[in-house]
Amino acid sequence: MKKIKFLMLAMMAVIASTAFIACSSDDDDSASNYQKYQQAVNQTVNSQKKNNKVILLVAFGSTWEQAYDTFDQVVADYKSQFTGWDVFLSFSSAICINNARAGENVAPKDYYDPEHWLTAIGLAGYKQIVVQSLQVIPGEEYRRVRDSYVKDFMNNRNSDFTTAYMKSIDKQVAVGTPLMAEESDAQKLAQTLNDEPDVKAAVQQGIVAFMGHGNPVGYDYYGGNVRYLQLESYLRALNPNYYVGTVDMAETYAADVLNHIDGGNFNYSVGAMPVGVNYEKNTSKAAQLFVLMSIAGDHAHNDMADDEDAESWYSLFNAKGIATNAYETNFKEACWKKYKSGEEYIPGLAERSAVRKLWMDHTRQAIAKLGTDDALSTPTTAPEE
Repeated sequence: MKKIKFLMLAMMAVIASTAFIACSSDDDDSASNYQKYQQAVNQTVNSQKKNNKVILLVAFGSTWEQAYDTFDQVVADYKSQFTGWDVFLSFSSAICINNARAGENVAPKDYYDPEHWLTAIGLAGYKQIVVQSLQVIPGEEYRRVRDSYVKDFMNNRNSDFTTAYMKSIDKQVAVGTPLMAEESDAQKLAQTLNDEPDVKAAVQQGIVAFMGHGNPVGYDYYGGNVRYLQLESYLRALNPNYYVGTVDMAETYAADVLNHIDGGNFNYSVGAMPVGVNYEKNTSKAAQLFVLMSIAGDHAHNDMADDEDAESWYSLFNAKGIATNAYETNFKEACWKKYKSGEEYIPGLAERSAVRKLWMDHTRQAIAKLGTDDALSTPTTAPEE
C-alpha cells in the first residue's frame, strides 16, 4: 500500500508539474500575444499621429460590411469637422474584434479595444484626449467605456506611463456622452428623426416603429432604458403613428409594441414615480420598421427584418395583418459601398448625417470641459483628503 501510495503521489507531482509548465507556457503565449497586439496598436497610432489632441470613438462593433462602411463615414466626418484632432475608432466587443480579424463575413479587418488604444495614445504623448461613446443610451456598454476603460487609463493601472505624463493630462481628458444621455437629447433626436425625408414619408403613410437595443432586465445602468420611452413620447407628440421598442428590454419587445398599436395601455416607473401611457388603437394597415442603433448589423437584419424568422419584428407585424416593410429604397445617404440606387436597404442611425451631428455636439461639449474641473483628474494630482 505504501508503494502504491508513493507511486500515486509521484504521479500527482508529475501531473502538477506538467500542468504548471503548461499554464506557464499558456501565460507566456498570452503575454506575448498581448505585447504583439499592443505593438500593432502603437504602430498604428505612431504612424498616423499628426496632432497632440486625439478623439477616440468607441463603438460596440459589428461584423457587417455595411457597418464597417458606416464607421468609416463617421471617422471621415469627425476628421473633417474636428481639424487639429487625430481621430481613431475602437470596438468594445471582443467577439466583434475577433470576428472582424478572422474575416467572418468580409475581408479581414483590424479593430482594437479601447484599453489598447488608450495605452497607445498615452505612449504617443497626446496632451488632450476625448473618448466619445457611439452608444445610443447610457447603458451597459457606456458604463464599460466610462467606468472601466477610461478610469483604468486615468489610474495608470498597468504603470505604462510616467508620473510626469500623468500629471500633464490631469483635467485634459473627457468622455463624450451617448446619443441620448439626457431627456433633452431624446427630444432632439425625436425632432431630428422626424425631419429625415424617408422617416417623414413613412410616418405620413402609416405606422413607423423604431427598434432599439435596450439593456437586459435587471441591468438598467444609469436608467438608460427610459430614454426609449421618452423618445417615443416626443415622437408621438409630432405624430401618433410613431412607436419605439427594443430587443433587450422587457417592457418594449415587439409584442408590447403591437399591443400598443392595438390600443393597450402601458405603465412603467421612472425612479419612484409611476408613469402611465394610454394608446389609442391604430387602424393603419401599413408599417415601416427602422433600426434605432448606430449601425445596421445582426439585430437589424435578423431580429428586425428576417422574413424567415417567425419571431422577427417583420414577421410578427405581418402576422398581425399589418403590411410591413423592414427595408427601404429611398434612403439617399447610404454608406455601404455596394449600395445601388433602388436596392433595399436598412440605414443605421450613424448613416444619417443629421444624427452624426448630435454625437458631434456631445464631443464638442466634452472638449469644452478640458482644462476645467469638469474634466477627469489623475490620482497623481488629485488633492489629498
